[in-house]
Amino acid sequence: MGLFGTSGIRRLVDERLMEIALKVGFSVGKRYRRVVLAGDSRTSTPAIKRILSGALVSAGADVVDIGLVPTPTLAFMVRDFDAGLMVTASHNTAEYNGIKFLNPDGSAFSYLQQQEITKDVESSRAHSMKWDSFGQINAFPSTVEKHMEHILGYLPDKCRLKVVVDCGGGAASVITPWLLQRMGSRVISLNDTTHGFFPHPPEPLAENLSGLIQTVKESDADLGIAHDGDADRMVAVDKHGNFISGDKMLVLFARAARADKVVTTLDASMAVDEIGFKVIRTAVGDNYVSEELKRQGNFGGEPCGAWVFPESSLCPDGIYAAARLLNLVSHQPLSELISDIPEYSMKRGSVEGSGLNLALVEESLQCLNPLSSSLLDGIKLNLKDGWLLIRPSGTEPKIRLTAEARTPEYCETIYQTGLKCLKSCLSREK
Repeated sequence: MGLFGTSGIRRLVDERLMEIALKVGFSVGKRYRRVVLAGDSRTSTPAIKRILSGALVSAGADVVDIGLVPTPTLAFMVRDFDAGLMVTASHNTAEYNGIKFLNPDGSAFSYLQQQEITKDVESSRAHSMKWDSFGQINAFPSTVEKHMEHILGYLPDKCRLKVVVDCGGGAASVITPWLLQRMGSRVISLNDTTHGFFPHPPEPLAENLSGLIQTVKESDADLGIAHDGDADRMVAVDKHGNFISGDKMLVLFARAARADKVVTTLDASMAVDEIGFKVIRTAVGDNYVSEELKRQGNFGGEPCGAWVFPESSLCPDGIYAAARLLNLVSHQPLSELISDIPEYSMKRGSVEGSGLNLALVEESLQCLNPLSSSLLDGIKLNLKDGWLLIRPSGTEPKIRLTAEARTPEYCETIYQTGLKCLKSCLSREK
């Protein structure tokens, strides 16, 4: 993995991360004169923010620190600045942290911008201004209120529902429960602390949300919502306690947006193509979705729970998504809203490793008789009744596998064939 993954810089918290933060601050500070800075609830976030802010001002930039807020709140604020830095490791566990880089439109830094930062971080020199040219640090504490007002401007109608919100001990704790209350709902808030010790793994997968599912059923709630660590993701549970797949949520939001062109990633279900949208697929990563949405499309997202609403921001906004979903469910139960969306068997997994000989993998998988293949992100084989994607993770030293098919049996066959091939190829490369 290089310095940047699919969502900024992310790594285990160690001395190297602190060194990276210092050089990132110098690099960003010499290029962008007005920078807004924020962070999530991780125990290491305050230290990394202080390193960043010190380097930024010593490089001549003025910094506004908006405190502990979600990434979407930072994305809302950055429109009035030259750049935004978010200290977070998103859905990774508590021993990780990192930095996300945002442009004024909410999009992640482009490849060229990332290359500039990488060059500076890898250099032994650090850029600093003279003593009389340092920037300033100021605080701006009312950003959450401003973000809520922005969202309510799009969704002014009252939604009188009972909603369970699992904030996961992350940054959503400071906004989502309050926003949904402002929308007229009764909110049962779970894990809304921000001490940095997550009560369950912060990735909002079904297996991590047993508490949310149980509470929705026991409280007779209309809806359950969960976020990851920095609340750029949002997933949902219906009133029966059923976890709703990200692929179905993607279709639901695209329909609500009356989208004709939908931007999504290679790992999204083939069901999305069968609904009637024109589907534009990118490599896995919300930054790729946002970059494509600048060119075309009315809505974009990833099945992991990252939803991009261009009318609001090019940053995935789990807060806006929660409010938008609340508005939809106030008119019709979630289970009914998604009842006609097809669902196929899908299996995801990963193996430890880095570096992948794609030609070797593709050659080894010819036994699946692929109709076509794509090397846009790892390798994706399109099959008669399914597909297989094998790609290096952009956030961890792992190789990820995803298989989908029209039957559970064929899905398992595809997945196991891919897993066997991948392990064989990795062992041959050692």
